[in-house]
Amino acid sequence: MKLNELAPEKGQRKSRRRVGRGVASGWGKTAGRGNKGQNCRSGGGVRPGYEGGQMPIHRRLPKRGFKNPFKKTFAIVNVQDLNRFDADSVVDEVSLIQMGLVKGDRDGIKILGDGDIETPLTVRADKISANARQKIEAAGGKIEVL
Repeated sequence: MKLNELAPEKGQRKSRRRVGRGVASGWGKTAGRGNKGQNCRSGGGVRPGYEGGQMPIHRRLPKRGFKNPFKKTFAIVNVQDLNRFDADSVVDEVSLIQMGLVKGDRDGIKILGDGDIETPLTVRADKISANARQKIEAAGGKIEVL
């Protein structure tokens, strides 16, 4: 058997429906859209959520809570994740992104104290927990809060 002889088994692939190709095809004339009305026209149809003039469900249901537009979201990095870095290296936002520890949209980086650290590092972050600060300094590292 050669590559050019490969073919799917009989009945495995279904040919696509070609509408509007004559009455004999079964999908001619109105092409499966029915007679008259908004949905039979080109560009017809209604937007998502439209319920024919009835009050839509997303407007009937009560809204709850408050979305703070000024909320700050911080990327969380634990102390145990900093063991990937070499001793005496500087850990900042750029190096954390390169290591794949920080991704996505954020307003800053916060270091938390989960786990242990063995290597002395210089850590530059926007926020740092008291537990993380204690562990980094105990390992011989330095902390710079931005």
